[in-house]
Amino acid sequence: MKPFTYERATSPAEAAAAAARSTGARFIAGGTNLLDLMKLQIETPAHLIDINDLALDRIEPTADGGLRIGALVRNTDLAANERVRRDYAVLSRALLAGASGQLRNQATTAGNLLQRTRCPYFYDTNQPCNKRQPGSGCGAIGGYSRHHAIVGASNACIATHPSDMAVAMRVLDAAVETVRPNGATRIIPIADFHRLPGNTPHVENALEPGELITAVTLLRPVGGRQVYRKVRDRASYAFALVSVAAILQPDGTGRVALGGVAHKPWRMESAEPNLPRGAKAMAAALLADARTTDDNAFKVPLVERTLASVL
Repeated sequence: MKPFTYERATSPAEAAAAAARSTGARFIAGGTNLLDLMKLQIETPAHLIDINDLALDRIEPTADGGLRIGALVRNTDLAANERVRRDYAVLSRALLAGASGQLRNQATTAGNLLQRTRCPYFYDTNQPCNKRQPGSGCGAIGGYSRHHAIVGASNACIATHPSDMAVAMRVLDAAVETVRPNGATRIIPIADFHRLPGNTPHVENALEPGELITAVTLLRPVGGRQVYRKVRDRASYAFALVSVAAILQPDGTGRVALGGVAHKPWRMESAEPNLPRGAKAMAAALLADARTTDDNAFKVPLVERTLASVL
């Protein structure tokens, strides 16, 4: 690791202000992704701001019947919460499909949303990667691309987002609460939080410099049958080749979001009227603009078959 300075924040506003004062500062909570990246010198923060002492670890009902999940709620606690299991089962199931028990005990809600890609070219500092070093190129394009994106990619990046939880949050229409360095707060719809790569794949989300996530909020429950189905190369501790988060209503309507296929959780509300027509029609609408390689073309029929399994 490279040398860095360290401090403990005592309030969200103070943490955001400290991040704005220090060039190259990063927040740290569970550290399950950041510390690995620091060891590899992919992330080289000059200053770490520890936010574990902030009172952001509560799960509370909202006035409109929804749920407010603090940024520091551990994945294990969120998955096991009685209200989450009853009313937002797709979220609990997505969390339990991710990582290992030890990592879920440490990983936080905000950190899960902010995970960086597991693209092997991003992790190999001898390879070009526009996400790691803007303008250097993309080794995955023309390289080995079995796990890479088939929709929403660009000529600069074909990486996928690794989070299972984020796919469930997308199908639940969650919102991300933040505080800025000047103390102002804002709410970012989950649909707008993660960004597609375009020409700036290193800009992965809508957060401004120094902005801190304080909570994620869920709307009142929508009912229906909630399913999270994850297809991967081995039965545990592996990232999704394809995943499906679905909320299915008795009349055949519903919502669907995909993981493992794009730079962000992939949901197209305009495609959801196709759901009563079956998996083939739904998959065709979701993947209408798919761009595949010889390595990952299998993901197109895999999406259809996984949707069929869910339905």
